[in-house]
Order: sequence, then structure tokens, then C-alpha cells
Amino acid sequence: MTKRSGVLEFAVLGILHEGPMHGYELRKRCNAVLGSLRAFSYGSLYPCLKQLLAAGWIAKDTDAAVPGKRSRIVYRLTAEGKEHFQSLITETGPSAWEDDGFGVHFAFFGRTDAATRLRILEGRRSRLEERMDGVRSALARTRERVDSYTLELQRHGLESVEREVRWLNELIETERSGSTAAGSDVPAGGATALAPVAPVMTTEITRTS
Repeated sequence: MTKRSGVLEFAVLGILHEGPMHGYELRKRCNAVLGSLRAFSYGSLYPCLKQLLAAGWIAKDTDAAVPGKRSRIVYRLTAEGKEHFQSLITETGPSAWEDDGFGVHFAFFGRTDAATRLRILEGRRSRLEERMDGVRSALARTRERVDSYTLELQRHGLESVEREVRWLNELIETERSGSTAAGSDVPAGGATALAPVAPVMTTEITRTS
């Protein structure tokens, strides 16, 4: 399974954890969670649902038809799906620190314990600090070989990373201080309550001839 399909799988399972949903409502909720992270193709949702059905992580039922209207399919999480989702939200390795992976993990922080949240936040910060060092080094090497517009774009990318690192520092300090212990300040609604993060995208260094 690709990283992109894995992110969509994560989002679908997390949203269905709240309760059964029709396909149309599920599409809207997926767009709310993933829309700010990356372009979300509705055409990718139904193949994902098919895979989740085959894995036994979700099941589908038919809604009783209202007179004059077609019956609709309702998707729900199975017991196996709940276990799989739990394994996903407790993942704290590199896949949880990258742009898409971090965003969808953060969207479901309301269902994550404090220790896991802290490990993911610290991992994300470490990854961005590495990225920041790389951009700074590249800027120093190419400053005299790029035009002013390219240089400004590179500076903008660096500022975006620095801004997210400052934001992460604040979140990490909050977690360490215990003010969100047991989820006291974190809404319990998961994807509904937390707006997803739009991870920063650094500018790739381009050279002029």
C-alpha cells in the first residue's frame, strides 16, 4: 500500500470510529480531514473502501429506503478495524513525522495518549530541524548563483519551516507541562474537533545557468 493510500485508509478508519456513515457523508469528512494536507480525489475513496472491506476492517449495511428514494450504503467499523486503527494511532516512527503522515496523526490526536502525542511531536520537530539545516546550507551555497525571485522563494520556504518548529515547540511544552494530561484540553471528537495541519513544504533549490 502506498503512503498516500495509507493516509486515506487512516482517515477513513478514524472517521468511521465516530460511528457508521453513508458514503456521501464520509466523502465530506475525508475532505475536511485531508483537504488541507493534500489534494483529495473522491475517485480514490471507493477503491480504498473496497480494500478496507476486503481486509475485514469495515463492513457495509443497506439503509432502509425512504419511499420514493433509493436505499443507501452505510459503512461501519468492525472490531478488527478498531484494533487496526488503534495500532495506527500509536505508531510513532518516521512515517508519523512526514508531511502527510503527521497531518493525519495530528487530526486524531484527540484519540491518542499523551506519551504518543509527545513522541510524534518531537519526531516531527527533529525531522523539520534536519530539513531546516539542509535549506540553510543550500541557501549559503547558492546565494550568489540564483536570481532574487528564486532567493525570496527559498527564504519563504525556510521561514515556513521555522514557523512550524516554533509551533511544535509550544505544543511540546504544553504536553510536557501536563496541561493536556488525559486529554483535558484536547477535544474528544477526533477529526471533528481538530483542524488538520497543513505541513510545510520547503522550496527546492534551483540553480540558474
